Amino acid sequence: MDVLVTGGTGFIGTALCRELDERGQDVTALSRSPTDDGLPSSVETVVGDVTDYDSIESALDGVDIVVNLVALSPLFKPSGGDEMHEAIHVRGTENVVRAAEKHDLDAVVQLSALGADPEGPTAYIRSKGRAEGIVRDADLEWTIFRPSVVFGEGGEFVRFTKMLTTPYVTALPGGGKTRFQPIYRGELVDMLATAVEDDSHRNEVYEIGGPEVLSLADVTELVYRAEGRSVSVFSVPMSLAGLGLSLADPLPFVPFGTDQIRSLRLDNVPANNDVDAFDRAESSLTSLGEFLGIEKTTPDDSTDRAD
Repeated sequence: MDVLVTGGTGFIGTALCRELDERGQDVTALSRSPTDDGLPSSVETVVGDVTDYDSIESALDGVDIVVNLVALSPLFKPSGGDEMHEAIHVRGTENVVRAAEKHDLDAVVQLSALGADPEGPTAYIRSKGRAEGIVRDADLEWTIFRPSVVFGEGGEFVRFTKMLTTPYVTALPGGGKTRFQPIYRGELVDMLATAVEDDSHRNEVYEIGGPEVLSLADVTELVYRAEGRSVSVFSVPMSLAGLGLSLADPLPFVPFGTDQIRSLRLDNVPANNDVDAFDRAESSLTSLGEFLGIEKTTPDDSTDRAD
């Protein structure tokens, strides 16, 4: 099977390309600035920008399935402003689907987000919801994944937590009550690869989370405990945090903005965790504490460790 992975040299894309290659698929990683770092020599790379149809159209010639991973982070303010969500998630997905239809691909596998909704409260969520609509309306089969926040070596979640907080004593909007169900990158990638190979997953939407629900305060405590430091959390009202970030929003060196404070009003937890569709049990998945090296690990989750 020939598989094209857009965003194939990114945090999730690199791991997915490796997994598909190990499963014997012919894999090409598409990126604006592709590098071979972390990719097997058998994985091809191609230059392309999903916001520019002409730059990606030919890359889908002869492909069976495309996995669309190109996305902005919901955790940090885009350098080009919130309109970048529209450009990358919506118009980028339109271009990928259009090229996939032209070359008569079998399916598109789309990485979306929990809560994706065209009428949602954040630019990220709205654009992800509109992108899902484009995929569902495509003249080809599809699979949509909506994961909670993804962690792993080189990921943003731990870095985001440390940028938002300080050790020993820290303030968190709403006391850090926002809930997440973090999923380990290697396990999400395994499910994505299975959805690529197994057409029984076509025309399905999967909400995916890890083994436990953690508040932002819980995550903060774990991150600093892994460094041998303690932390006490006190609450800043969401309204006050929102006011501060709205004033700082125009400043390019501030990594958070009003969209990020809005996102902290929303829990990032699947209504029904669909990992069982991939013969997984929540209890068998890697926890954030295991990844950070402060909880018991099992032999098959030692790859991609922070420690």
